[in-house]
Amino acid sequence: MTRVPFLDLSRRVASLRGELDAGIAAVLDAGRFVGGEPVERFEQEFAAWVGAGHAIGVASGTDAIEIALRAVGVGPGDEVITVANTCIPTIAGIEATGATPVLVDAELDSLTIDPERVAAAVGPRTRAIVPVHLYGRCADMDAILSVAAEHGLKVVEDAAQAHGASWAGRSAGTMGDAAAFSFYPTKNLGALGDGGAVVTNDAAVAELARTLRTYGEVSQYKTVRRGTNSRLDTLQAAILSIALRHVDAGNGRRREIAERYAAAAADGELPAPSDPPGGRHVYHLYVLPVADREAFRAQLEGVGVQTLVHYPRAIHQHEPYRDVARVGALGVSEWLAGSVVSVPLYPELTDDEAAVVVDALTNGRTGRRTTAS
Repeated sequence: MTRVPFLDLSRRVASLRGELDAGIAAVLDAGRFVGGEPVERFEQEFAAWVGAGHAIGVASGTDAIEIALRAVGVGPGDEVITVANTCIPTIAGIEATGATPVLVDAELDSLTIDPERVAAAVGPRTRAIVPVHLYGRCADMDAILSVAAEHGLKVVEDAAQAHGASWAGRSAGTMGDAAAFSFYPTKNLGALGDGGAVVTNDAAVAELARTLRTYGEVSQYKTVRRGTNSRLDTLQAAILSIALRHVDAGNGRRREIAERYAAAAADGELPAPSDPPGGRHVYHLYVLPVADREAFRAQLEGVGVQTLVHYPRAIHQHEPYRDVARVGALGVSEWLAGSVVSVPLYPELTDDEAAVVVDALTNGRTGRRTTAS
């Protein structure tokens, strides 16, 4: 029986090994391991690839959320609206600014933040919205930006899972006031360790983000505001420049596999993820809501397909966040937390392995979706 691992990062490393060895050797030979030309080069390359004016490398995607929010003016006493169907780093980044996260529900079809719930949640202390582009699919940015414009709010996109995704022809990371990307190794554009970036078209926001990531300094020993230590490592920047050359091909392969899965899922009477209107899903994860998750996972495991769950708890279902602020019922987020399953999908998956998953999805009638209450 062919075993299909959910993810095997060693395959990505193997496919790039020659380039990685040369890039790492160049950093070792130069002897500079914080800042320098590799960081500046990657920032320029990534900004150009996203289609934004500026990219500022930081230590993680969580830090990117914090620094982006602080750079657009969010701080203690403010409220930031985001979705309950996300992972903890989104909330941790908001709380690191001193602001209060306010949860709203997700849409059932897109699995992303519900703009109507966002509009209903705006209050006198609301300062910003953090839409999460989840699983590789953009949230409804037209509607989000409309709410923001009506109420004078800032928008910081959580694009940690959306490298190369788009909405209505616009790239993830270019639609709000700023955006936060993660380069955690599992991402479509992943480092060999942690890393992140703040992306923006606003030169003032970019300059503020640069000072915030390095103790609030504008030059060595000249600090103009309270900042933090959140720098993208030189070695990781060099690695990311190499990976960036291949991310478009990788996203193309993800979409190719996803199309095969979608056809099989429909045959098996399962829901299938889809492109947003006029946009592009890059399938960081291929996620299916199913009626009986444990039975479905057992069925796939029985034919050699490893699955994971992203995410088994909505934010407010985690013990430390049970009292987090929220507006309205979070029933869709709660239902998704109890229903979603992620199946293997990454560029290095072989055609034979993908065929095993296709067969499993075709036979996946135990996973027929029911409607969230």
